[in-house]
Amino acid sequence: MSAYVGEFLGTMLLVFLGNASVANVLLKNSKAEGAGWVVIAFAWGIALTLCIYGFGHISGAHFNPALTIALAIGGSFDSSLVAGYVVAQLAGAFCGGAAVYLYFLPHFNLTEDVGLKLASFSTGPAIRNTPSNFFCEAVGTFILVYGVLVIGAAEFVQGLNPIAIGCLLMGIGLSLGGTTGYALNPARDLGPRLFHALFPIKGKGSSDWGYAWIPVFAPIVGAIVAVLVRAAFVNWGFN
Repeated sequence: MSAYVGEFLGTMLLVFLGNASVANVLLKNSKAEGAGWVVIAFAWGIALTLCIYGFGHISGAHFNPALTIALAIGGSFDSSLVAGYVVAQLAGAFCGGAAVYLYFLPHFNLTEDVGLKLASFSTGPAIRNTPSNFFCEAVGTFILVYGVLVIGAAEFVQGLNPIAIGCLLMGIGLSLGGTTGYALNPARDLGPRLFHALFPIKGKGSSDWGYAWIPVFAPIVGAIVAVLVRAAFVNWGFN
């Protein structure tokens, strides 16, 4: 049970800090309004680092159903725990989205652009093209998961792995994030999107369910491929 609690709390804090950076930059009359993409990318990287430090020793710091599913398929995670982890991650992400809403409530009320409101909860493509959007999310997640596996196998000074993983996420955001908003994580996108859909947010508009399946399934595909490729390389002696 402690592992499930760790995944819930870690995912909630990750989504709260990460999506708060988006709300900070986008919502009306925030003092950080217009600060830009670099701020968001740095915030997500730092948020992930903090969450790994805080909860990694409890649950392994997945915070991502795509990673959990891929590790189970690869045989390095107990498959009997997958359902509990995924539920905890989705619930944590939902609560993280709720926390962002409560924290920025006056700014949500002042913001008229429905797209900016939704972007403070979930991702969306810069150019709507289903094959391209799916590809971008899958490739970004592949790089994230493969990078996490490589970092985990590397010999760092004790305690530096979370910083390296946070920098990895930051780098993906800075390099690849502009096409789809780099969800890379089904819970990170779906949980807050559900909150946006279910709660009476003033002038919120559509939750864009026509796009929502992409940041759910593409990261799972990318993560599974990353785990399988990593296993193949290890079997070939490329450790």
